[in-house]
Amino acid sequence: MDIRPEGTKDYGAIQHIHDHAFGSAEESALVHTLRQHPLFLPELSLVASVEGKLVGHILLFPVIIKNKHQKHPALALAPMAVLPAHQNEGIGSALTQHATEAARAVGYTAIVVLGYPQYYPRFGFKPAASFNIFPPAREWSSAFFVLELTGGALADVSGVVQYPPEFGI
Repeated sequence: MDIRPEGTKDYGAIQHIHDHAFGSAEESALVHTLRQHPLFLPELSLVASVEGKLVGHILLFPVIIKNKHQKHPALALAPMAVLPAHQNEGIGSALTQHATEAARAVGYTAIVVLGYPQYYPRFGFKPAASFNIFPPAREWSSAFFVLELTGGALADVSGVVQYPPEFGI
């Protein structure tokens, strides 16, 4: 398996991956829209290939954790997909680990994700509420997680995560 930043020649394959993994075009449309955003970081949009064929994609995108007194930059893991024929082969795990390292390399200190409670804790993600960090919709709290990329990075951070309007949240 090879993991690398996406290139423009990968766009069609990335769309195919998301459309098949999610069963709709909603996630691939989000990826396309986020690429047009001025905050998009190409080095945080990674693809996984097996024998030269793209089979997975992950995107980290800047968000803000905000309260009345502060704004703290973070990244949202959204979306991530692996072709159904290649799920349960460790590709999603490898993408998550590589994306985490890429986020550290560009200086971010935290990643949030709305996802499966049985999946993300294995990578060190913890319930965001334990840090007094909350999703835009409180009913998502049980599936909202945060990963500190450096120890204590969120010690003095609390608030609601604000996603760019492109997320439709």
